[in-house]
Amino acid sequence: MTLHADVAELLAAAGIPRVGFDDAVADEHVRWSAYRRIVSVIASSSGRERDRAIVATILRDPVEMVAKSAVVALVDEIAMRKAGPAEFREWASGLLPEIDGLEGEGHREFIRRRIRDWLFHLHVQDGHVPTTAELAEVTDWMQRTLAEGSRSPAVLALLAESGRRKKTRNVAENRARSRELRAR
Repeated sequence: MTLHADVAELLAAAGIPRVGFDDAVADEHVRWSAYRRIVSVIASSSGRERDRAIVATILRDPVEMVAKSAVVALVDEIAMRKAGPAEFREWASGLLPEIDGLEGEGHREFIRRRIRDWLFHLHVQDGHVPTTAELAEVTDWMQRTLAEGSRSPAVLALLAESGRRKKTRNVAENRARSRELRAR
């Protein structure tokens, strides 16, 4: 298929009018914006059966960075909507054959790592308190995400003590202290 046909197919799948269609085909920045809208619509739909085909279509984009970024945006949106790690793992495993088709190993690994980060996050949301070694395996981004969003005093204490970056440790420590003060 051609980029023209792929973008048209994605817009149709998301029910988005083809406003600015020619610009999206011609310019990767405009196309990225279109992909972002498509991802948002697709992620908010109730069915997940079309996701693998949509990812395959996005990954045919000639600008691999644009394709990778759009897939990461979909992974992020779906992870934030999933009930738990098992459901997310099942969904993500369906995408892996498509992701493996990316030429750039760095892009493939970035998406795989984002999936691992979200699995970790979902386990923590389910009540798992990670070990220092488990925390060390996730990215700085995920550590910061947890520091900014976790409600678990144990997780915040772990991040305050063992977070990789000073900013992450400070955010976790301040949030833990704030929670302690509110509890008094």
